[in-house]
Amino acid sequence: MTAVTTFRISEAAALLGVSADTVRRWVDAGRLPAQRDDHGHRMVDGADLASFARAQIDTEDGLGLSSARNRFRGIVTEVIRDAVMAQVEIAAGPFRVVSLMSRQAADELGLEVGAVAIAVIKSTNVVVEIPDHART
Repeated sequence: MTAVTTFRISEAAALLGVSADTVRRWVDAGRLPAQRDDHGHRMVDGADLASFARAQIDTEDGLGLSSARNRFRGIVTEVIRDAVMAQVEIAAGPFRVVSLMSRQAADELGLEVGAVAIAVIKSTNVVVEIPDHART
């Protein structure tokens, strides 16, 4: 079993998809709790980071009611169309989401490079992995 850990500011920033400076501002403003380690570095408790991340989730994205809970807002970085299908790539923070859809759907949505889009994902099979460095 993996124990909840603490994160350096840079690690917390990477997990939240923001800059380290943004995390420092949140800590300085009291929005995200942090403690100093023996070397004076600010550390964020894993449970506090998870709670903060959960509070940041934007469920008011204008899509209406849906049973899908996995939403990634990002920018369209690539659209490849052929006569019938389209492949659309979205950069959502540090994540790359690729969708295959009908060309008609891509055209009706106006999906072009540079457009803002939300990838809505519903899956009955989600694999969860733990990075090697997090194993104890």
